[in-house]
Amino acid sequence: MARSSSRVAVAAVLAAIAICAAVSSATVTVNEPIVNGLSWSFYDASCPSVEGIVRWHVADALRRDIGIAAGLIRIFFHDCFPQGCDASVLLSGPNSEQIEIPNQTLRPAALKLIDDIRAAVHAACGPTVSCADITTLATRDAVVASGGPFFDVPLGRRDGLAPASSDLVGTLPAPFFDVPTLIEAFKNRSLDKADLVALSGAHTVGRGHCASFSDRLPPNADDGTMDPAFRQKLAAKCASDPSGNVVSQVLDVRTPNAFDNKYYFDLIARQGLFKSDQGLINHPDTMRTATRFALNQAAFFDQFARSFVKMSQMDVLTGTAGEIRLNCSVRNTASVDISSSAQLDTAAGDDEGLAADA
Repeated sequence: MARSSSRVAVAAVLAAIAICAAVSSATVTVNEPIVNGLSWSFYDASCPSVEGIVRWHVADALRRDIGIAAGLIRIFFHDCFPQGCDASVLLSGPNSEQIEIPNQTLRPAALKLIDDIRAAVHAACGPTVSCADITTLATRDAVVASGGPFFDVPLGRRDGLAPASSDLVGTLPAPFFDVPTLIEAFKNRSLDKADLVALSGAHTVGRGHCASFSDRLPPNADDGTMDPAFRQKLAAKCASDPSGNVVSQVLDVRTPNAFDNKYYFDLIARQGLFKSDQGLINHPDTMRTATRFALNQAAFFDQFARSFVKMSQMDVLTGTAGEIRLNCSVRNTASVDISSSAQLDTAAGDDEGLAADA
């Protein structure tokens, strides 16, 4: 049954890509203000083929591993939330964000895909497109390919020169956060309650390891927010994984490979995997929006697109700030140690996950 479901999901992805993004299950027009330096047509002259190249590579990757969609979404969130959408999470090395606990389960295949796309784009257009823009486009296309809405994203980001600090990475929302803590974390990044509920809906795809939801399982006290049968099933499943880092569970038990609004149905049925998810349907500050998204997929898609574009512009580097990396995992100035690079360029602007396994 699992293999059959996987084949159906992959077939749906390929069909959606073949038709093209413009006739996806939904097209959302986002007419929001954009950050100075970004543009809806930034590469029209310098790299007009960029979106087609990105879309093709995402389609090819998802044909082989549909789980990469969730991997790309998670990389995008974990890049943007700490210090802005600057591709800093892609940097490798001793001070990389990837060694921080929230990022240790980022998908290597998704990280590699971003740089593979960068190589293809640079081969076609020269080093004109940033890893930050490629990450944004690839994530948008992964959403579309999984059944989500198509929407334009403004482009023109440049790549950061240093990874985010441990303190900034630590601001990523954790799966054990309650709703007031989530609201405060999002507010600190100029994201509101609607953004919180909509962006959490990205958990309609992806997986979580037992350690990320063990706080809701026996022998911990039952707070009554999880369906008893679901709780028992998860407890039995995770009993074979003392480390909590091997066994995983899909985040959306209804349509785990499809980007749709069934995640919100899971919450109504008390089958949200994380405390941070389930709380959205239980807390008065978020319950109404979560319920509306469960009843109206178009409303969810519309708000998700708006919230995605809003997040994609957080603390971006434009103009002459940052750089266009020739390798997404390494700064262009190879002689500069990554640990000291933050001191060499302050043009990047001021410093400022959704947490899930993928």
